[in-house]
Amino acid sequence: MRYGPDPNAIYPNEAIKSLCYIKNIITRPNIMVGDYTYYDDDQGPEKFEDHVTHHYEFLGDKLIIGKFCAIAKGIEFVMNGANHRMSSVTTYPFNIMGNGWEIAMPSLADLPFKGETVVGNDIWIGQNVTVMPGVHIGDGAVIAANTVVVKDVPPYHIAGGNPGKLIKKRFNDDLINYLLDLKWWDWPAKKLFRNLDVLCSSDLERIKTVKDF
Repeated sequence: MRYGPDPNAIYPNEAIKSLCYIKNIITRPNIMVGDYTYYDDDQGPEKFEDHVTHHYEFLGDKLIIGKFCAIAKGIEFVMNGANHRMSSVTTYPFNIMGNGWEIAMPSLADLPFKGETVVGNDIWIGQNVTVMPGVHIGDGAVIAANTVVVKDVPPYHIAGGNPGKLIKKRFNDDLINYLLDLKWWDWPAKKLFRNLDVLCSSDLERIKTVKDF
């Protein structure tokens, strides 16, 4: 018996070629994505890496995305390579223009470095969202369409706007803490399949009745 789509397939549903599991089309070693996380784009979801910009291996920063995330078209993850030197008179990147200007090459220590960009598990990111370098988005968060995420988003919060701001919590603190401990995204496929009705129920208290099968 099958207990859901193959997490190692490019298209979980062969009838919907606008949606693919990101993990299975990644070629860059500095992008890591968990099982079942998908990108939906009718212009070619296989081009997800084109939406991770200014990402240079010599900087060493990583984009880390968890499991069961839903990412809509128009996403852009801006990585640390987009940063310019801020400690000098001008921010202009003379060095990349060449023709003698390469003598103005900044040292890595002169460039702002925000660290890894981390997207947790079970996160919904709406259309045309931009995520800036070093941002951490917590498990269960929702990012509204057209948001520019410039600061960390706590677990199970909704954020929106430009610049992105917290709008509200999705659940009360007790349920948020329960879900963070539960980590349903780490369940094996069979347990997940047997509890789909609970995970998709509007009766939030049902999540506390989950049983192992």
